[in-house]
Amino acid sequence: MAKQFTLGKDERLKSRKQIEQLFSEGKKFSIPLFRVFYLFFDPLPTHTSLLTFGVGVSNKNFKRAVDRNRIKRLTREAWRLQKKQLNEKLKINGKQLNVFFIYTSKELPDYQLVKDKVAVALEKLEKFIDESTVANS
Repeated sequence: MAKQFTLGKDERLKSRKQIEQLFSEGKKFSIPLFRVFYLFFDPLPTHTSLLTFGVGVSNKNFKRAVDRNRIKRLTREAWRLQKKQLNEKLKINGKQLNVFFIYTSKELPDYQLVKDKVAVALEKLEKFIDESTVANS
């Protein structure tokens, strides 16, 4: 039985080529705390995960690596615990999704705030999945 809440190696967006493609061809939206880039495409046989995720924090706003790493850790944890419904929607619709969050605020957040904002972003992404499915039909 697979673990329910994981963020494994295959679910992390690490490929420079994929990240560059996401920023050049993908779409974006902003919510308080985050700018979210996303790109839908048809599943590739080489990818084992339908949903890949990355997060970045500017060193212009946070000089200390400790602070940047904490924000990334909080964001990954909030994503890990809430991504299940989005993943199931991708399976149903036969799509693959790359998502990248960029933290835009200048203050250190607490976990509850990050969790709430990630939930808002996930709801928007689910709407975009539905819209792309309707458009392709």
